[in-house]
Formats: sequence, C-alpha cells, structure tokens
Amino acid sequence: MTSRLKDVAARAGVSIRTVSNVVSGSANVAEETRARVQRVLDELGYRPNQAARNLRGGRTGLVGLAIPELHSPYFAELAGLVAEAAAQRSWTVVIDQTHGDPDAERRLLEGTGGRLVDGLIISPWSIGPEELTACAGGVPVVLLGERATHGLADHVAVDNALAAEEATAHLLAGGRRRIAAIGLQPHLSNGTAHHRLDGYRTALRKAGVAPDPALEVPVRALHRADGARAMSDLLHGGARPDAVFAFTDELALGALHVAGAAGLRVPQDLALVGFDGIEDARYANPALTTVVPDKRQIAERALQCLADRIHSPATGVPPLDIVVPHCLEVRASTAGTD
Repeated sequence: MTSRLKDVAARAGVSIRTVSNVVSGSANVAEETRARVQRVLDELGYRPNQAARNLRGGRTGLVGLAIPELHSPYFAELAGLVAEAAAQRSWTVVIDQTHGDPDAERRLLEGTGGRLVDGLIISPWSIGPEELTACAGGVPVVLLGERATHGLADHVAVDNALAAEEATAHLLAGGRRRIAAIGLQPHLSNGTAHHRLDGYRTALRKAGVAPDPALEVPVRALHRADGARAMSDLLHGGARPDAVFAFTDELALGALHVAGAAGLRVPQDLALVGFDGIEDARYANPALTTVVPDKRQIAERALQCLADRIHSPATGVPPLDIVVPHCLEVRASTAGTD
C-alpha cells in the first residue's frame, strides 16, 4: 500500500507540513527533525507524486542550468553535481551552454519567461546582473561565478581573490620570485580573471615583489591550447618565470606540456599551480597543485536558493551572496615549494 504524508508524519511525530517541507526542501527544518523524517520516508518507501505536486503548484519540475562550456571539465563536473542534487528534490535539470556569448545568454534567459523552467542557475560571462534579472521575466535566477550582483539575484561563488592570493603565496613561500600569471581575460566582463589577478598581485606585494606586466599573460580562452601558447610566449619572450599560477587547471596542463617539451623540470625549474580541482590535474605528470573549490556545495547551495525562491516567492528575503569554501591541494608540481 502506498504511504501518504500523514503516515510519515504520524510515525515521525511531526506535522504533515513538516514532512512536506522535508520532501520539497522548501523551508528550513531543524537538522535533527529533517534526519528523523527522512529515516521514516526511507522506511516507508514514500515516493511523492511529482506530477500531481507540480500541477497543483503551477510548476514544471524543471530547472535550467546555463554554463559557458559543456566540454570544460570544471563545468561538466559541476553540471553532474547539480543534476545529482536536483534529483534529491525530484527535479529534472535542463542543461545548455552559452559559450560566453551575450546573445546566447539573453536567449536562454528570455526563454524562461515562458515558464518552461521553474528557475535558472546560470554562470554568465558577458551580460550584467541588471540585464540578467530583467531578461528572466520573474523566474528565480541564481548566478554562479565572480560577479557583482548589486543585490539583484542570489549569487554563489568561491572567493577568487583570496584563493589566488593563497596559491601565489604558496609559490612565494618556496622562494619563487618570477611568478607568471596565465589567464587574464580583458575581453570578458564576468570578473573571475580580474579577481584572480588581484589576488595574485596582492600576494606579490605582501612579499615585497613588484608585479611585472611581462609576466601577466592574457588568453583568449581557458583551454589547454591557450595555456600552451601562453607558456611558449613566456619562454620565447625573454620573461622566463620560475613559477606559474594558471587561472584554470586546463591552462596549467597546457603550460606543463610546453615546459616539459622545453626541457624544464617541474617543480625544480618551474613550479606550477592551477585552479579548479579537475580530475585531470590529479593524474598529470607531475600531479598538479591546484585550488579546489567545493563544487558540491556550489551545486547544493545554488539549488537551495532556487528552492527557497520557487516555493516561497513572497518572503521578501533579500538576495543572498554566498561564498563557498575552497582549499589549496598541494601536489608534486610544487613539491618542496614550502
């Protein structure tokens, strides 16, 4: 016999409303109570009739995820984590990519006005927060990545400046002084590269090292080939570094390839740090030291923001600016650096 909400409530000793909140994730429930209700849900094998719930609530059960690049290891992993976390809420994730193109970002946002999705998580590279929220037509939007939101939408990100400062300080602690930064993107407005550059420069200044513009290398994209070109330019341009902080692991892997081909020993001749904590970094030769954002928490916090806005749209709670943890995972590419 199919279990009902009131069956779960009776056994857990809580109200039907509390059980409903646990099932939907739509409101704050004390962790002890949530765990007790979830145990009873599991014991009774309760399965919500999602179609009926969506129909009653005027919702689709679909949420959108718009990311710049599906083939990026970082965004691919993040998309998988969003899908896993959404499944816990009986939501389905519709994923699309923008390539950082402003028109693509606008089209995806404007499409939400037709209520095809109940909410949207987007990592924008081109358009600003005012346009983002205006285009979305009232559908809840959560922004990912480093961007000033001006209190217009919920925002989830790591502290890019602090993480970059820690990565650079790690290289400085090992005696490196000619530290290159690969990954500047002056053609984009999303702010991530800008904040990582700020953190890099801050660490240098705190160590009494003047930033050298010749060691700050812009890239068109964040892929391995771009990192390889940037490393080649450094080696052949007279600004040879003794360390590199790359703004993504893909850039770092490209730089690592060129350094090896040039006969440089890593980390003896060149220490190298990346950013993103992708799986490839662990299996590079040598394994890559990298800043690891808590991607699972990014996914879960973003979905919680959507749930709160979807289920309680009239609460008046101001948009949240959520900073998730990160860590520097030290591996062989900087072995002996500190």
